This record gives sequence, structure tokens and C-alpha cells, in this order.
Amino acid sequence: MPISGPEQPLTRVLHDASRSDLKDPARPRPVRVYHWEPAGPPAGPAPLVVVSHGTGGSGSAMGWLVRPLREAGFRVVALDHHGNDFVGGYEPEGFLHVWERPRDVSFVLDALAAEEPLGPVGVAGFSLGGYTAAALAGARLDPRLLWAVLTGAVPLPDIPEFPGVLEALRAKHPLDEESRAGTQAAGADLSDPRVRAVFLVAPGLGALVTPESLAAVRVPVGLRWGGADTVNPYEVDTRPYREHIPTASGHSAGPDVRHDDFFAPDPADPHARVRVGAEAAGFFRQHLR
Repeated sequence: MPISGPEQPLTRVLHDASRSDLKDPARPRPVRVYHWEPAGPPAGPAPLVVVSHGTGGSGSAMGWLVRPLREAGFRVVALDHHGNDFVGGYEPEGFLHVWERPRDVSFVLDALAAEEPLGPVGVAGFSLGGYTAAALAGARLDPRLLWAVLTGAVPLPDIPEFPGVLEALRAKHPLDEESRAGTQAAGADLSDPRVRAVFLVAPGLGALVTPESLAAVRVPVGLRWGGADTVNPYEVDTRPYREHIPTASGHSAGPDVRHDDFFAPDPADPHARVRVGAEAAGFFRQHLR
């Protein structure tokens, strides 16, 4: 659901010198940023909401979340997560080294803060972007479980956007001790103290996050999921966030809502993402104002 017309964002590419480009390690990691100002003139400095896309998507296609946030008076920044977005192209690390995503958000917040003072900050994410938002609130992946997935001991669900992603990753990074040590970064604390609230839509990786880290989350967490979601099923992926985060609250977007209903051109329930977008705006209006 791209945004067009007068709502077109300011788009630029920032470069994180602390990490490498997945296509050319001699260059810094690119992070494409889409920036929208509030739809109407704010009464004061507008709070900021960062939007994180799902796997294989793009910040430019998150209009169903961006539009209601802008209309509610928020500045909105959406990112393209390098190697995992359809604009810049796919790399296996972009799909499987998921702990780099919350680092993208913190890097962009640093860059924005260097330009002007930041007001209250929230993060909203869909699917893998839901994990991204949760990580910025304190969720940590279990490196042992992640390594089991990378080695094939725990089956990896099919990823339609990148068939054979595990084989592609192993071709670039053999399964050796160096590679295993690299996965320890997944268990690091990636929380950002600037983030005051997060909103997770059909979040992913719930089965791989540690209950202990979720129990330590203190910022408000909003949750929405589809009752017919077979990509990130409630019991596997959403329930851990809902049950273990003490500040979490939310409800199903509908018993027949599928994962695809949040991005498909012809969703089974065309009103689901409209409802959830409006609810996200209401959530941040409550917690960032």
C-alpha cells in the first residue's frame, strides 16, 4: 500500500559506518529513510513514530500505518532494512540476521537527534517489524534457538521472498565457530531508552525470544493479530509477547483476518488494516502525548 500524491515523503539514504554493506563489505551499511511531517501543523514539537516493515517489504509500502499516524499529528519515519527490502534488494543476512533491524532504528534516531531535538518516540512494526519494535523495548532472541534454526536443527518456515535463504547464508558464512559467535549478538540488549511505547502488528519470532527479556519490558506495548494468520500464528508468535510482557495489551483484528490482509492488494478483509492503523494512532496518542 504505497503512499503517493501530496503525501510523498522526504527520502534519503543514511550510511552506518559501524556496519558493512551486505553487497560490498568495503562500504558502510545503507539505511533508506522515508520521512513524513504531520498532516496538520502541530501545536508544539510533534512526537515521532518509527515504522518497521515486514520481511521482504519496504517502508514505502507501509501507508496503512503511516497515514493514520500523520493524520493524528505525528512525525513518521519508515525505514528500509538493508538486505530485507524489495527496493534495495535481498541478501540472506537481511532475512536471518534479524538483530540488525533494531540497530537500524537506533542508528536513524541518532542521526535525527543530531539534526534537531527529538520529542517522544514510539515504534510500530508489522510482522518481522513487530519483533524489531519489541527488541527496541527490550525483547532478546535466544542465541541457542537461533543457532538451531541456522543449522537446520529447528526447521525454518518457507520464506516465499527468498527460497533457499539458509543455503545462501551458509554459502557466505560457513557454519563454523566464528559464525556461531556472531549469533551471540542476537541475545544482546538492543533496547533504546528513547523509545517510550511500541505497537506490534502480527509480530514474528515470538517463539525465539526469551520469556525473561519479555518480562523485563516496561514501556507500553500494543498488540494486534489476525485470527486466521498462518504465517505468524497467534499461538506460536504473538502469544509469547502477550503473555510475558507485563505492559502488553491488545486484541485480535478479527477471526478471519490473515497475515496477507495487512499488505495484499486484494485482502480478504479490506478493513482490517484500516482499523488497526487507526488503533495504532490512538495507542500512540495515549502514550506519547
